[in-house]
Amino acid sequence: MATLEDPLEIGGMTVPNRLYRAPLLECAGNGPDAVDALIDDLEPAAASGVGLICQGATIVRGDGGCAAPGMTRVHDPAFVSQLSRLTDRIHDHGSRIVIQLEHGGLRSMETWHAEYRAEHPDLEQLAVSRPPWQLRLLDRLGFLEYDPHVLTTAEVYELAADFGRAAARAVEAGYDGVHLAGANMGIVQQFLSPFYNRRDDEFGGSPEARLQFLAVVHDEIRDRAGDVPLLTKVPAETPAPPRPVVHRKLSLEDGVEIARRLEKIGYDAVVPVQTSVVWDMSIVRGEYPERAWTNEGLQAEYDAAFGGAARKRLVSLANRIQSLQYDFEPAWNADFCRRVREQVSIPVLAEGGIREREEMDQLLGGAINKSENPETPACDMVGMARPFYAEPRLGARLLETGSETENPRVLCESCNNCTVPQVTDAPGICRTPAVLRKRGDLEREGAYDRSEP
Repeated sequence: MATLEDPLEIGGMTVPNRLYRAPLLECAGNGPDAVDALIDDLEPAAASGVGLICQGATIVRGDGGCAAPGMTRVHDPAFVSQLSRLTDRIHDHGSRIVIQLEHGGLRSMETWHAEYRAEHPDLEQLAVSRPPWQLRLLDRLGFLEYDPHVLTTAEVYELAADFGRAAARAVEAGYDGVHLAGANMGIVQQFLSPFYNRRDDEFGGSPEARLQFLAVVHDEIRDRAGDVPLLTKVPAETPAPPRPVVHRKLSLEDGVEIARRLEKIGYDAVVPVQTSVVWDMSIVRGEYPERAWTNEGLQAEYDAAFGGAARKRLVSLANRIQSLQYDFEPAWNADFCRRVREQVSIPVLAEGGIREREEMDQLLGGAINKSENPETPACDMVGMARPFYAEPRLGARLLETGSETENPRVLCESCNNCTVPQVTDAPGICRTPAVLRKRGDLEREGAYDRSEP
């Protein structure tokens, strides 16, 4: 059975160990300090020994498509060439780095961010199909604003080509692989999901046709970037609202079948995740972020983002309800990952609620309490996202602990106070005093020190 310290091959890329920093919002943007901001965010994980660094969702077009403020775009070759400074720094520590490519589609800021919409009145919302009735109802009630442009068949091919062009630029800048944002309600999930995809061309109408966009993206990346390692998230929309609110969605079985077909298409690794059909706390399960919502210094910026105090209160209320619905659950994607791993021969990466070294060992090598088959590993690699906001050099505490009885646990409390401020373009950092105090204690004790090879 594999251990966390064992290397792993992903499409010809050798990753030195099986711990990865999952994609996060770096909020670096594209300004003159963007590359330095990305280095500040990502290099500490590599310096701490993390084998694979996944740069967070990065937009393939120059206009629209950002799901949150401050997302970096990779449409401009001149800018992307500067990212070689980042990839060089990651490689200096012996780690590998992949870039996650995305377009938000109906999840983009031009749908939900009031101030952004006012500043960009001519920016089109891109949609796979006409929005489903549930979203049109939210539009009529004034919670969201939909006036989408449904992609034509030719425009779908052009969007796929943008993914290929972005991948080629990234590989030229030194990235070791490409990671597609196939979940969290981005455009890829919208193509895969029967909730969103009601198309009647070759990109809709059946499960196979809904997968066609990922097939075309694969071909574009291979044609333009070569045989680069290619990963993607695979969604199962199991936390979605129940019937009759949502009766068309991706089941766990659908997700397993998508992963199986992606291997046949030529993808090199998959990341199975349970998500919803809307952007909610199913992807950041944990506590209601009360500290963030009551931050006096952010109230005006929340009002600007959500379109006033009344809408802000509605979003906060929805956040509170979702925190009850999506309470924290350890390794919440483990069973889904195991089902996928039993059907594919490519590496399966697991993330979502993984918080202890012992839990990581179980996922890689055997039992975890929910499994019907405890002898079968759930995954080939384990990753975390929010814990790296709390501990940028977390890898040093988890890798090669030196004691069979030691079971390091991350400091992150899954309180989500790091996530809500990001709608205001605030950086992704831990804001919980108790966690920061503990990190300070560990820093003074030398817990994050590491002798690099």
